[in-house]
Amino acid sequence: MSKTGVMICGHGSRDEEAVAEFQSLARGMRERLPQYDVESGFLEFARPTIHEGLEKLVKRGITEILAVPAMLFAAGHVKNDIPWELNSFAASHPEISLSCGRDLSIDPKLLVAARDRIQAAMETAGDNVPAADTLLMVVGRGTNDPDANSNVSKVARMLWEGIDMGWAEVCYSGVAYPHVDEGLERVAAMSFRRIIVFPYF
Repeated sequence: MSKTGVMICGHGSRDEEAVAEFQSLARGMRERLPQYDVESGFLEFARPTIHEGLEKLVKRGITEILAVPAMLFAAGHVKNDIPWELNSFAASHPEISLSCGRDLSIDPKLLVAARDRIQAAMETAGDNVPAADTLLMVVGRGTNDPDANSNVSKVARMLWEGIDMGWAEVCYSGVAYPHVDEGLERVAAMSFRRIIVFPYF
């Protein structure tokens, strides 16, 4: 009889706090999925690696592994790097059934969480500026993949319309344009009384 495990694949970071947040996510998944053996690993910059996480599952007798990329959008890491890691592992473990899920994508639950944080930021500001006089600046990570970049624009549009703010713009922290400084310079010249900057990473 096969035993099924779940491998949560993270990007990885040199920032210890970011790594700790991902590990907290993995612990939460273990609690929510008690019927599976759940392991986690990083693509780069942190340990354990995805390969090391997969090895742990195999050593515990897992014969079927479902890999889940814990990343917002399907750019190069989800489309190329994680499949390469999984295929390389599968080639050396032919006795294991290994499949991969999709990115988190544009999900209603993520949009609700984003909306709540934006509204909390407006309330915390305490300046009584109405939403109609507020510009929302959504900051994406930025990638060479235009499909992933366009998803940031879709998220910005959905948040803008959902909260009924005055306007929304998009910028990126790296790779894609406009960068954050360029984006902020542009929106600062507009007539809005307040700008809410929301990183969507």
